[in-house]
Amino acid sequence: MSKITPEHLARQAVVYIRQSTADQVIDNKESQRRQYGLADRARQLGWSEVIVIDDDLGRSGGGTARPGFEKLLTGICEGRVGAVSIEASRLARNGRDWHTLLEFCGLVGTLIVDEDGVYDPRHPNDRLLLGMEGTMSEMELSIFRQRSLEALKKARRGELFLNVAIG
Repeated sequence: MSKITPEHLARQAVVYIRQSTADQVIDNKESQRRQYGLADRARQLGWSEVIVIDDDLGRSGGGTARPGFEKLLTGICEGRVGAVSIEASRLARNGRDWHTLLEFCGLVGTLIVDEDGVYDPRHPNDRLLLGMEGTMSEMELSIFRQRSLEALKKARRGELFLNVAIG
């Protein structure tokens, strides 16, 4: 049984794309390629109307206004969106935004699509998996922060040694 119904396909699929900094937008083209590729995935799954929201490229997820995310939530709440195609880690590395998205999608019957699957936030098992994805994204940021702080301490003690690149 497919989670994608004719009702979902009658609405648009929205691909939400974000990168945190202008440097990431310039230097991390692979992430952009993967995120824009989610539009092709939505088309392969049967959506004819696929909208890409990339207004938040170069905007941090922490405390910064994100008009693209607001546009996404508005479309979901108005019932125009049958599926949101997104990389969980690109939304923001805090649970508030992720769980807000899941809650709104669950209320109006909007699916979540990524490279690995199609999830319905109204189904308990899918909701559990999506919740774990959000939690892992938060944990990833915590680990990055912890490693950075440890590296700073090591540098202050004069114990940080870096090798010169070969070539």
